[in-house]
Amino acid sequence: MGVPKRKRSKTRNRRRRAVVMKLETPSLVRCPQCQALIKPHHMCDECGYYKDREVKAVEEA
Repeated sequence: MGVPKRKRSKTRNRRRRAVVMKLETPSLVRCPQCQALIKPHHMCDECGYYKDREVKAVEEA
């Protein structure tokens, strides 16, 4: 029966798992109204539109 000869250190395990847990940059898409970069399936903070309809009135400075 296979038994480990030595205990694997926490550092060694965490170093191996670090590749799997690497964060990725969020994907961004262009808003169809103002062409600002937004997260997919989110309202645009610049113009207040979501899927070609106004969700929130945004005051222009």
